[in-house]
Amino acid sequence: MASTFFTANSLDLKHHHNQIPFTFTFTFNSPKRIKKSPFFYCNSSKSPPKPSIPDLSEDTKKQNPSLADQLKTLSTTTLSDPPQKTTQLLTKPKSIWVNPTKPRPSVLNLQRQKKTSYSYNPQIRDLKLFSKKLNDCENSEEAFLKVLEDIPHPPTRENALLVLNSLKPWEKAMFFFNWLKTQDSFPMETIFYNVTMKSLRFGRQFQLIEDLANEMISNGVALDNITYSTIITCAKRSNLFDKAVEWFERMYKTGLMPDEVTYSAVLDVYAKLGKVEEVMSLYERGRASGWTPDAIAFAVLAKMFGEAGDYDGIRYVLQEMKSLDVKPNLVVFNTLLEAMGKAGKPGLARSLFEEMVAAGVSPDAKTLTSLVKIYGKARWARDALDLWQRMKSNGWPMDFILYNTLLSMCADLGLQEEAENLFDDMKQSVNCKPDSWSYTAMLNIYGSGGNVEKAMNLFEEMSRENVAINVMGCTCLIQCLGRAKKIDELVTVFDTSVARGVRPDDRLSGCLLSVVSYCESGEDLDKVITCLQKSNPRLVSFVDSLESEVGIETLKNEFKTILNETEVEARRPFCNCLIDICRKRNLIGRAHELLYMGTMYGLYPGLHTKTPEEWRLNVRSLSVGAAHTAFEEWVRTLSEMVNRYEPLPELLSASTGAGTHKYSQGLGNAFESHVAKLSAPFRASDEKPGVFFASREDIVSWVQSKVV
Repeated sequence: MASTFFTANSLDLKHHHNQIPFTFTFTFNSPKRIKKSPFFYCNSSKSPPKPSIPDLSEDTKKQNPSLADQLKTLSTTTLSDPPQKTTQLLTKPKSIWVNPTKPRPSVLNLQRQKKTSYSYNPQIRDLKLFSKKLNDCENSEEAFLKVLEDIPHPPTRENALLVLNSLKPWEKAMFFFNWLKTQDSFPMETIFYNVTMKSLRFGRQFQLIEDLANEMISNGVALDNITYSTIITCAKRSNLFDKAVEWFERMYKTGLMPDEVTYSAVLDVYAKLGKVEEVMSLYERGRASGWTPDAIAFAVLAKMFGEAGDYDGIRYVLQEMKSLDVKPNLVVFNTLLEAMGKAGKPGLARSLFEEMVAAGVSPDAKTLTSLVKIYGKARWARDALDLWQRMKSNGWPMDFILYNTLLSMCADLGLQEEAENLFDDMKQSVNCKPDSWSYTAMLNIYGSGGNVEKAMNLFEEMSRENVAINVMGCTCLIQCLGRAKKIDELVTVFDTSVARGVRPDDRLSGCLLSVVSYCESGEDLDKVITCLQKSNPRLVSFVDSLESEVGIETLKNEFKTILNETEVEARRPFCNCLIDICRKRNLIGRAHELLYMGTMYGLYPGLHTKTPEEWRLNVRSLSVGAAHTAFEEWVRTLSEMVNRYEPLPELLSASTGAGTHKYSQGLGNAFESHVAKLSAPFRASDEKPGVFFASREDIVSWVQSKVV
């Protein structure tokens, strides 16, 4: 499919605000091979104009710009984006060739290392009481050593192990271990290091564990499977994945085979590093050694594929579990459900949940939250609400996150009555009273529905209940008040929220900018501008410059600076609102300039789509003013192509989308009115809501009638 390019022809920097200062030309590159039927030249009585012979020297210069010129162009159209970590995943494991004439080499020890058995110790009661004193004393080495002076029995090997194993704080375990080394009563064996490392692992003290491991190597104390497992799992819990891999490789170099626990931990480490190929290679090699993975290992694989949204990988995990007759536990089911959600498979997630319940595994709050998110994303409102009824009837656990997820889903789907019932349930519950996010979801529901009275009552209730308002709730409420033209209440909400600690962000600034775009000039507009000045003063300065005589290059540089300082998801709304402001103030030329800059900076990547049979203008992500501006540009370009006898496809269409919220219907209606105002030959489709289409003949006839 050929791409669409913008070029500004005859760019006049000294423009007049009531006129379009320059013309956009969309250059459509036609496919190399074109069938005669879809295209024709607009005037059949005349032969197509003969192309003029270009100046080869000038043409060569244009086609071969210097590297500096290329980089200069790139730098002027590129915005700074936050770095995104991408990981290329390999779904299917690479096949590993095995020589059939030789036995397969083992990569893990199928027998877990047995723990040391303890013989009966008649002094155990005294030592337990003494260990409690050590745990209760002040957490300092001086206080600890002072209590140690009253040890009831001499530190034999058995007594020392019992006390060391009873110490809970990692600092005290380290104090006692160091004290034992000074007593020189018996040699420090591997088990003493292992018990100390286990305590340090609870405190995620990897550096101390690594120091002890190096000390063991220096003193000739053997590191066993438990030692390596403790080191690797501590590194994993501390998010030091490279260290975990390093010690796993050192383990193999010593000739020691990892047991199942260590092997599963290393699988998880490689999965967190995004090294899917290594994970699957380890998995295959382990299976070839006779290893039967447990539910934890399969949870690691499911999570890895789920993070990538890789359905084929998830299906592979399910098939492996079935073939090995491994019954998933709650952790595995939760992981698989999250994976199904990220892979966009709500139907399979529902089937998996029913299978889980049928297997007698009771869902927890995490299970239900994952399922509600999946249903909400798929817009399966009925299934989500049926699930809520099952939660209540079965007494399944519900927490803040689950309630708030259900409320957010209701907000997304516009289910006000259901949300109010949920909110009342939260108020009556003992452990899940509504918090700031619960109120925010309700403000979003009332704001989207334009219910100003209920939204303001809820805001006042938050003050009475001493519930903190966040920036999202403030944004929802200001949007609702702005649409209802309740400017005084809007200013009150903004000032109150800022006084209560809300820090305006780009979304709130964009909301205020939107209110400016449809607010009538006068006192109300000045009030909103004052709020925007407190939120984003640079935006206010830019809005003022739109009506000045500032040149296009200066405007472009300032606009680029603003966008670079703005969160990515707020850049396009900013541009939309600024175009709306220009059209509201009859600055049509500025509106077209902003559309040009927004397109140049990549804010509207899917604005135009082309196939040999159809060209489409997609304005569903644009505001009303921006959509009008884009349509004007498109129609002008089509007219110029007709006048230049350039080919057109059989069908041309524009799509506004079909929204579900109350206010999302406005774009389609406004677009239809603007099409009628321009007398353009586009008509609404009966089959596809939000789509307007015209045939090639309609466009040609319309353009030629305007010329006449």
